[in-house]
Amino acid sequence: MSVQHKSLAAGRWYRLSFLEQMANIGSEVERALNWRAKQNAAYSLRALERALELVDLTLEGGWEAPRLKELARMREALADDFLGANEYGSTEEAWRRYFSHLTYAARRDR
Repeated sequence: MSVQHKSLAAGRWYRLSFLEQMANIGSEVERALNWRAKQNAAYSLRALERALELVDLTLEGGWEAPRLKELARMREALADDFLGANEYGSTEEAWRRYFSHLTYAARRDR
């Protein structure tokens, strides 16, 4: 997987708060969901790759263990939903609800 967010990977990502990082991840997941709903697998996969890249950058950010644990689980569930057999039973509605709360919290803190 090639680096899609070059300026973020260069360090800008780590200046964002955890909630801002999660909101940005949520934006890419929303795009992946929207493209999947439109049955455009190629664009959905690209958006998913960008989301996973942001998750990986966040995992490298040195957050405390509980956040890292949640991030790792979320990454696993995302990959399972889009690339695997969806053994976790993830739904579009559940992803949207999960990230909408984080996006709201990120905006509230500004």
